[in-house]
Amino acid sequence: MTLRSKFASGLLLGALAAPPALAADPAPPPAAGGDWAFTASLYLWGAGLAGDVAQFDLPSVHVDSGFSEILDDLDVAFMAMGEARKDRLSLFGDIMYTKISPGSATPGGIAATGVELTSETTAALLGAGYTVLQRERGHLDLVAAARLWHASAELGFTGGLFDGVSRRDSDQWVDALAGIRGTHFLTEEVYLTAWGLVGAGQADLDWDIAVIIGYEFSDRFAATAGYRALGVDYSNDGFVFDVVQQGPLIGAVFRF
Repeated sequence: MTLRSKFASGLLLGALAAPPALAADPAPPPAAGGDWAFTASLYLWGAGLAGDVAQFDLPSVHVDSGFSEILDDLDVAFMAMGEARKDRLSLFGDIMYTKISPGSATPGGIAATGVELTSETTAALLGAGYTVLQRERGHLDLVAAARLWHASAELGFTGGLFDGVSRRDSDQWVDALAGIRGTHFLTEEVYLTAWGLVGAGQADLDWDIAVIIGYEFSDRFAATAGYRALGVDYSNDGFVFDVVQQGPLIGAVFRF
């Protein structure tokens, strides 16, 4: 396990140990009378990329696109989430897409002096939860989920032995995750929402944490802002995608 993976594991353990008031997810309280309640959320995500990417028979590349480079490096990133809730049962899912072209990628070794990287990531998650703590102002759920990843990377090298070499490769895999989600209202209109998930499968490590604050303009609509970080450590037949994507987000929540 890499140092970054160990750090991510420690960060997740802290998130999973958070008090119920802070461990939450954008979801309405259980509907009265046992009816289903539905939530749909759309987000813009200012995601940066940090980690290691490699393709078969090409040098590995390290990239570190932090917050200060987001506007320059990020091509597009968005997320959509949905949830159906009835009493203590919830069914949820999300899909995210990011395209990042960092200008600070560094090739490993001496095979090249520079590299251009374009990374595209699509991840879809589907899960179920059960409310283990219910209060007037919020709830806490235990959840289990599966995430399908598709990642592609285009590498173009300059200088050294691989000068002029450009190649695109991709892979897909599935991981299982478990963790907590929930919501806590600070006032009648303002609420905190967060989640912490960790797991593995075809990847050695897969994790996802977020903290969001929302403001309800009505029973049907809320505006949100927060921060999300997720990471994955995957390698297969020379394809390596050991990265963390994180950054601020803004969004809108619709309930019906």
